[in-house]
Amino acid sequence: MKLPKKVRTYCPNCKKHTQHTVTQVKKRTARALSWGQRQFARVTAGYGSQPRSEQKRFFKTTKKITLLFRCSECGKAHPRKGFRSKKVTFGE
Repeated sequence: MKLPKKVRTYCPNCKKHTQHTVTQVKKRTARALSWGQRQFARVTAGYGSQPRSEQKRFFKTTKKITLLFRCSECGKAHPRKGFRSKKVTFGE
């Protein structure tokens, strides 16, 4: 799906409609010392299989993307829940 690079939308920091640049939020690496990652490392350590069974079939073929809007006036960014799409490209 094609989306514009710049959108005029509401900025919660400025409390008015301003020009925003749109980007897609990427998944970051998990914190190694968080509780969930420590448990995952403990369970997967050594010999053995995964801590939970592998998924046999995939029901959903797409993932919901999250869009990040960055205000051109104040520079603050706020995310907005997107939609289901296989591929998103930003253009004019």
